[in-house]
Amino acid sequence: MGLYWGVFAAHVPVFRDRLGVEDATFGLLLLGSSVGLIPTMWLAPLFDRALRRAALPVAAGLLALAWVTPALATTPLVFASGMVGVGLASGLCDVVMNARVSQIEAQSGRSLMNANHGLFSLAYGLAALASGVTREAGLPMLAVFGGMGAVTLLLLPLLSRAPAPAVVPEEGAAARLPLWPVVLCGLIVMIAFLSEATVESWSALHIERTLGGGAAQGALGPALLGLTMTLGRFGGQALAERLSETAVIRMAALVSALGTALAAMAPVPMVAYLGFAITGLGISVIGPMGLALAGRMVAAHQRAQAIARVAVIAFCAFLIAPVLMGGLSQALGLRAAFGAVALLLLMILPPVMALRRRAAAPVAAPA
Repeated sequence: MGLYWGVFAAHVPVFRDRLGVEDATFGLLLLGSSVGLIPTMWLAPLFDRALRRAALPVAAGLLALAWVTPALATTPLVFASGMVGVGLASGLCDVVMNARVSQIEAQSGRSLMNANHGLFSLAYGLAALASGVTREAGLPMLAVFGGMGAVTLLLLPLLSRAPAPAVVPEEGAAARLPLWPVVLCGLIVMIAFLSEATVESWSALHIERTLGGGAAQGALGPALLGLTMTLGRFGGQALAERLSETAVIRMAALVSALGTALAAMAPVPMVAYLGFAITGLGISVIGPMGLALAGRMVAAHQRAQAIARVAVIAFCAFLIAPVLMGGLSQALGLRAAFGAVALLLLMILPPVMALRRRAAAPVAAPA
């Protein structure tokens, strides 16, 4: 997942130029991936149960194939249609992978979701850097995505070794997925993703426009966020071995809110860098831990379904973030907009407190 999205991020200027559209239109075309994600809330659990151990390698193969259409697209309609397929395949892969990690966590008694998402961030960054080299060399996008497809083929035997999903017990086949862990964990992950998306997209503008920094100084804002998020996820992995998910999320929400507030009030770019770095360290663990908590608080055979529902709630963040930040920035300025993000991160605390009472013991399969 990280490899493909890293390659895509580095080729965004190439996609835009080849399609010949303005920024606003290109942003609308990218919503195709969000449209493709929505059906995964229903399809991913069915896909997982039907294919069982083969679900993860098949989902990875579909993701490799899905990128072919955008890589070849020369018209906006074809590109948008291809991104719908990318969103669908990416959503299937994401849900199945997170469900497998949650299952391994339950079997091993260890917290592993932060390491999983940390590797995503690492792969994303490495792929983006490598794509810069391939772009300079003049390699066509199809060749680069084809290379990622070859890497996927090499990984398929390893992916097929992931455990099969838990079998639905006959007496629990009709049991409904409990609503409260899905809603509460979904809100936590959505706020984390929304805050991450806003800082990624608007930090450079804040440094350049509000604080008078240059283009290179502005680019350092999102770069620091990405770096500290990678470090935070691997560091959070060690922390999660010693503390509960709810304790880690509480601390992370407070740290990231502090960092965002510091960036909002920064008088000079250097202080904003410190704020964005602190934000990255804190926010990096909230999403993975929220997904892990959702998987742990439902019955074993409901994990894929629960994670799919949480993921769809969380993905709403990428639709809300541009509207929220754009509106607040235009009406009140970027300082107020980042201040609002800091307050939003504090809103994670109430659902965490509600989850804490039930987090100590996993939910047994319904009788």
